[in-house]
Amino acid sequence: MLLVPGMLRYGRSLYGLGAGAALRRPAGRGGLRSRGRARGVSTSWSSVGAAFNVKPQSRLRQLLEEHRGLFGVPELSTAEGFHVAQKEALRKSEWLVERACSTPPGPQTVLIFDELSDCLCRVADLADFVKIGHPEPAFREAAEEACRSIGTMVEKLNTNVELYQSLQKLLDDKKLMDSLDAETRRVAELFMFDFEISGIHLDEEKRRRAVDLNVKILDLSSAFLMGTNFPNKIQNHLLPEHVRRHFARDGSYTVIDGLHAEASDDLVREAAYKIFLYPNAGQLKCLEELLSSRDRLANLVGYSTFSHRALQGTIAQTPETVMQFLEKLSDKLSERTAKDFEMMRGMKMKLNPQNSELMPWDPPYYSGVIRAERYNIEPSLYCPFFSLGACMEGLNVLFNKLLGITLYAEQPAKGEVWCDDVRKLAVVHESEGLLGYIYCDFFQRANKPHQDCHFTIRGGRIKEDGSYQLPVVVLMLNLPHSSKDSPTLLTPGMMENLFHEMGHAMHSMLGRTRYQHVTGTRCPTDFAEVPSILMEYFSNDYRVVSQFARHYQTGQPLPKAMVSRLCESKKVCAAAEMQLQVFYAALDQIYHGQHPLRKSTTDILMETQEQFYGLPYVPDTAWQLRFSHLVGYGAKYYSYLMSRAVASMVWKECFLQDPFNRAAGERYRREMLAHGGGKEPMLMVQAPGFNPRESIMLLWQLRTVGYSWASRV
Repeated sequence: MLLVPGMLRYGRSLYGLGAGAALRRPAGRGGLRSRGRARGVSTSWSSVGAAFNVKPQSRLRQLLEEHRGLFGVPELSTAEGFHVAQKEALRKSEWLVERACSTPPGPQTVLIFDELSDCLCRVADLADFVKIGHPEPAFREAAEEACRSIGTMVEKLNTNVELYQSLQKLLDDKKLMDSLDAETRRVAELFMFDFEISGIHLDEEKRRRAVDLNVKILDLSSAFLMGTNFPNKIQNHLLPEHVRRHFARDGSYTVIDGLHAEASDDLVREAAYKIFLYPNAGQLKCLEELLSSRDRLANLVGYSTFSHRALQGTIAQTPETVMQFLEKLSDKLSERTAKDFEMMRGMKMKLNPQNSELMPWDPPYYSGVIRAERYNIEPSLYCPFFSLGACMEGLNVLFNKLLGITLYAEQPAKGEVWCDDVRKLAVVHESEGLLGYIYCDFFQRANKPHQDCHFTIRGGRIKEDGSYQLPVVVLMLNLPHSSKDSPTLLTPGMMENLFHEMGHAMHSMLGRTRYQHVTGTRCPTDFAEVPSILMEYFSNDYRVVSQFARHYQTGQPLPKAMVSRLCESKKVCAAAEMQLQVFYAALDQIYHGQHPLRKSTTDILMETQEQFYGLPYVPDTAWQLRFSHLVGYGAKYYSYLMSRAVASMVWKECFLQDPFNRAAGERYRREMLAHGGGKEPMLMVQAPGFNPRESIMLLWQLRTVGYSWASRV
């Protein structure tokens, strides 16, 4: 998923973080052809599959190397380097502002604005990841401070009247605007849009208030996000011993750090749900202040609600369209959802006759039991066929056949990565050469966020000297480490998550825009999830899976019948899973709708759960305080659902007949991926005689129920 943990999350900003620096999921064979024509080919590259199925080689040779710093940034050899990096970025940004204000209007104006955007993003994006993903507290704290410093500067720039006027001169000159290419015009308009939603039209005092509100929202967002993952504790004697042993201990306390939704013991799931979701007064106050501050900002700059502000420029456009979409989808799902719940109740009665009422902590477990019983899809039967190395080779084969791209493992330099098990991949096109780098932070470690995420570290753009600034991204997963007897083995769900996140990465690699402000995943959120969800379709197609799924010991291919059973099993209880996502999306819209809220956030949760889900609210719980997507996807959580509709359309039109169709792959790259956010999303998804909004509704109502869901909260 494109998380959105990390990132300056208060909306599109001057430096292009509107779609998020990170995208969260609701978390090969074929050599380099035309080698002689490819730029940037390195003899240090090695097979991607082998790199992931063995432990990292000893890095003794690095003892003699110079410390390169994180991602090869020399200043970041130590945490203190963030201060140096942000100071230099702020100094350069001041120079670029002066340059923008003194340059006559023309295409150079847009280039300067984009360089300003890039200057700030190169620090903020990197810091955005480090404050979430680095194992050392000193680095995380320094990165947090860098994010705040850059964020404050961004909001000041977004309300800088002189800077605004330099852009306005260009947009007011019709002859000049008509002479620009379509991408340059759109980027100029997007920069103007950033000014407008930040309150550039306000008087000086109100502009100052807008800046203060944005900075406050940034601080509240960081605090709320941290609180969503903070564990709860309960005294040991309050839990039965057979329940306590499923959780960690801290002296006389039992620590509950998640919902433990897959636990087979009903009491374990119930205890985890009630304790982990027990209301925290500080977190509740933080959420209320965040929602209220967002609403005040939206009102201040001329919007009736924060949702109206957040949805400008998206496929949906307005909160009214989103709610209509969710209500229609909920109506269509209701009958099937009721049947799914009835099946789960039946299974619970069968396994636990003394307590057969279906509760919110039950569906993940009992739907899994039903799938396993009907289709014999015990994960342990599948895992041996999905070694991490084999899955990476599968992605390599797919990208090579569809797009002429090969993934190569590259040895990182000393200090370049934050953990020894991080792998670095070079993405290489058969004729265009090196396209960019993907850092794969795939393995579990203490204090690492649980969500699967994609982070932009550096966006692509054409530099002044005509060369291309290569994009750099991080993919973060939470996979088990290999053992002495076997490589890392993935469940089918983990494999699908890997494909999903790689969809984001390819969007970043192939969004070869002139401007980094619209590079790759810097596009409307309800379009940004399309490439990743599309990859799930490939991961569930036997023609694709058969290319790589081999038993790690025997080499036996995964039988087609097992893939068929797995795909069929995903239709079981799919309506209930999707109904849950509709509930989350509706809750997000209501929270970001009309203020003041008519009831407490918990009372609204209870009402919305009853209307859009059906299982009872559990007293003294506050799930919304764990809803981390409210930060990065505020008013946009519906994007997963709408993106799935578009991805369904693309799969049907382009790849259903042949998932390896090179012509379809090139068309997909040319018409969708290559543009990043440099083209209106509706123009990318429509075809002759095709009305996207109507078709999205129809696709959802008629075709998509039964496909696996993309996001795990």
